[in-house]
Amino acid sequence: MILPRYILPALENEMTMAENLVITGMRQVGKTTMLKHLFSQIDSPNKILLDLENPLYRKLFEEEHFDKIWQNLAEFGILKEKKAYIFLDEVQNLPSISQVVKYLSDHWEVKFVLTGSSSYYLKNMFPESMSGRKVVYEVFPLTFDEFLGFKGISRQEITSFTDKAENKNIIAYEKYSGYYKEYVTYGGFPKVVLQQDPERKRIILNEVFTSYFEHDVKLLANFKEFGRIRDLILLLAPCIGQKIDVSKLGVILGTSRETVYSYLTFLEKTYFIKLLPKYSNSIDRQVAGGKKLFLCDSGIATILGSVSEGQLLEQSVFQTLHPQHDLAFFITKSGGEIDFVVDKETALEVKTNVSKQEIEFFKRKMYKQSFKHGYLVSSGFSSEPEVIVTMSL
Repeated sequence: MILPRYILPALENEMTMAENLVITGMRQVGKTTMLKHLFSQIDSPNKILLDLENPLYRKLFEEEHFDKIWQNLAEFGILKEKKAYIFLDEVQNLPSISQVVKYLSDHWEVKFVLTGSSSYYLKNMFPESMSGRKVVYEVFPLTFDEFLGFKGISRQEITSFTDKAENKNIIAYEKYSGYYKEYVTYGGFPKVVLQQDPERKRIILNEVFTSYFEHDVKLLANFKEFGRIRDLILLLAPCIGQKIDVSKLGVILGTSRETVYSYLTFLEKTYFIKLLPKYSNSIDRQVAGGKKLFLCDSGIATILGSVSEGQLLEQSVFQTLHPQHDLAFFITKSGGEIDFVVDKETALEVKTNVSKQEIEFFKRKMYKQSFKHGYLVSSGFSSEPEVIVTMSL
């Protein structure tokens, strides 16, 4: 039985639609598991699931004349005379696959379900000619609710921030606090979450990072200086929750601003980092402002080292909110910062603990802004109505 993921109902619904389905995200976030689940839900013998990391399976689709692909698939019992379901894992290994998908789905009744580990690469694989023929879903490491589900724990879903602030209680806080500490430290990669031994968790996290660097960076990037990308990653880890100074990074790495920008773009498009824009009602100002850095996962941040408790906490809040919300950060006129602006209407400021003075200061700051709602998010329990505890997000 597949463990609960918030995105799964939407993916299951897509199986009833005509468009081809593409599932993308970083390695080890659960794409293959979802692919196998969707495959198992298809009530038809005319279906096939292939892993394109296997060169023999790639060869099935490397025909110069695409009509011959049906002859290859017939060896696996797949017929073109009735609707076919073709599930392909790790499609970044076959750059020509978009042409195959377009041709076969244009001429026969066939639905492709594809996974790939890099939006940077997949964007180039599926050009504008595939527009209208595919839908793309992104998968990320687990949110905290998904983390609890993987631990066999279910709790009532509370969607609004107002209800999250009003319905907190000390019993629930004590019940989930240990789990949240684990989530902050080791993150939300499914395979890591399912491990019990902390040392084993660290070993798998190191494997995730090594796999990312060896496969996505070395195989997909066109950069010559892989050492510089590695050094940039190590420089970025202590900057979680901070604005990126590209010029300073260029000086440290001994390279140009343009090169640093290209590295950052690659890291973001392969899901290793996320650069949050500064919130503004003006799109031009939002694009022009410096961006705030987060990594893909707090567990990766932990193994890279040099990250404070407060930074790990803010990272964990980010990765819980990011999959289902539009996020930005805000700089006030006086130079103060609000950590997250959620869906352009709710301001959240993250604290390890909250005092009465901090609540009053936040309320004064919020009074001067135009956000519909505002809350302090604290890892410590507070009964104040302006506070949401982190594990309730």
